Amino acid sequence: MGTRKDVAKQAGVSEATVSRVFNNVPPIREETKQKVLEAAKQLNYHPNALAQNFAKGKSQNIGVIVPYLPKVRLLSTYYFSEILSGIGVKLGEMNYRLLLLFQSPHKPRDYVHLFQTQKVDGCIILGSQDFLDEKAALERLHQLALPYCLVNQTYTDYPFHSIDAMHYKGSYEAVSLLLQKGLTQIAFLNGPANYSNSLDRLAGYRDALQDNNIKLNEQWIFQGNYSRKSGYQAAANIGSHLSEIEAIFASNDRMAVGLMQGLREQGYQAGQDYALIGYDDSDIVSMLTPQLASVNVPLFEMGQLAAEKVLSMITEGIKEQVQIKLPVTVMERESIQVNFPKKEIK
Repeated sequence: MGTRKDVAKQAGVSEATVSRVFNNVPPIREETKQKVLEAAKQLNYHPNALAQNFAKGKSQNIGVIVPYLPKVRLLSTYYFSEILSGIGVKLGEMNYRLLLLFQSPHKPRDYVHLFQTQKVDGCIILGSQDFLDEKAALERLHQLALPYCLVNQTYTDYPFHSIDAMHYKGSYEAVSLLLQKGLTQIAFLNGPANYSNSLDRLAGYRDALQDNNIKLNEQWIFQGNYSRKSGYQAAANIGSHLSEIEAIFASNDRMAVGLMQGLREQGYQAGQDYALIGYDDSDIVSMLTPQLASVNVPLFEMGQLAAEKVLSMITEGIKEQVQIKLPVTVMERESIQVNFPKKEIK
């Protein structure tokens, strides 16, 4: 394999000219360009891709920032693996690399630094939360017009680029389905309020009850942290109300699975003693007994679209604000097929 020096000698040009040809730096005469390319072909010369990217100020990396949670196998969860798969597929199509970056909760947020050190050409942020330091870091990123996109998080008072899903609609329709089955005493197991999707689902739950003239019982709104363990722990409180509660809506499948386990240990069976519906429609729902009803969220497509928008920002510039919400679908399964006497909704 020849070197840049060998190519320059055979083509009768300087090494600097060879570099300009391969980095497409004008001005270059077409005749000179062809001589260099022909010499490179004969000598089997291939320029170092990393060196080329550095010279262009490009890394060909898209940073994907995920939260670091001790003792949590984050990448094995359906939610993150689906989004990351969507991002990876789209980046691969465009010859970009996915650079996975874990955001420690104890370190200050500084997304701009990733661009300044040429580690990334764009970034996609997963697990963003409504904290002051997070919003300040995102605001700086946005003001500098750097290519970025949030996934599954929006900020009402900020114009940040985001790809999200219609969580309000998904929650509203999930609760409405339970009401259509005559189940009016519905509890809600939600995630932390610093996630916008938690607020959207809470609003959907409240409005579905209100629109059907069902009085909201604040004591039946429980909170977990989207982990299976938190669902299991919530079972202790929820189980003490099951003499009144007919159905439970859990705002993700992991909490729903933990809840099912905890209530089963108390002698309660989903689909018999209470109805249960989850959220995300993860791969485990059809393996459970009973199969878990859930709200299908297009996580893979959200990842793909976020990558597509960031790549477009890199190649075409930021022309407009990106704020997209993809549709969701309620999937009816055995866990809500209970045989309670049907109540008429007035």
